[in-house]
Amino acid sequence: MTSSPKTIALVGKYNAAGVTHSIAELASFLDDAGHTVIFEAETAQNMLLEGFHVMSAAEIGKNADAAIVLGGDGTMLGIARQLAPYNVPLIGINQGRLGFITDIPLDRTIPVITEMLEGKYVAEKRSLLQGIVVRDGNQIFSGMAFNDVVVSRGAGTGMVELRVDVDDHFMYNQRSDGLIVSTPTGSTAYALSAGGPLLHPSLNGIVMVPIAPHALSNRPIVLPDSSEIVIEIAAGRDITVNFDMQSFADLMYKDRIIVKRSEHTITFLHPQGWNYYDTLRQKLHWNEYPSVVGP
Repeated sequence: MTSSPKTIALVGKYNAAGVTHSIAELASFLDDAGHTVIFEAETAQNMLLEGFHVMSAAEIGKNADAAIVLGGDGTMLGIARQLAPYNVPLIGINQGRLGFITDIPLDRTIPVITEMLEGKYVAEKRSLLQGIVVRDGNQIFSGMAFNDVVVSRGAGTGMVELRVDVDDHFMYNQRSDGLIVSTPTGSTAYALSAGGPLLHPSLNGIVMVPIAPHALSNRPIVLPDSSEIVIEIAAGRDITVNFDMQSFADLMYKDRIIVKRSEHTITFLHPQGWNYYDTLRQKLHWNEYPSVVGP
């Protein structure tokens, strides 16, 4: 992006406190600066904003030079998957609680966006996963994940047993509460809470993290992102697979979930001076030490 007029899409977490005012202010600023502003359809419908173009995600993908997302990481995940096939760069303004991938503070929106429109930004590509569910030789479900694909047991049921193959090589039979297959971006999400490693987003890797495995020797592993992972349901009840916790499929005995890197990528635009280690320090509080209690 440069300071020349652009078509910019706005996507907002419409049920967040204060977001209507913030997104209206940003829209007015961009319009006054000579840019064409378009609203994602659901955002516009729920905010009752008038006087701007409204488009579906697919239309945004075909027309926008960039999309600005006001919300939390969940809002970004949702629109990122929809825009992935169109190579529209994304800018994230944090209206949520954590903000690993929506990294512009809300109170700095206008000055930071001004600088980015002048070409002062850091561009970064992120990978996604593509997964399909196969039953009796037929594909019954497919989904894309920016963070992770998770196979998990139902509430109140026992462990699941999964057979895992990688690139046609048998890896193991695993008894656990489930299995997380994660991108480097997702390594700071559910995979991290389940004991997985952090992967720098520039790494070409896929993380597999068991959820509460029966065998304590069953540990997380990082695979090349060229790998094709096949997870087969060997035993268990009420098992599901979800993609970024937003799309689900119920699974049956002998169903196979095939996961590999998506052909699509997402480009994030960060403020000038951004780096991943700053984000980790801010979000994971690496720079804070326990307070000493006592005399």
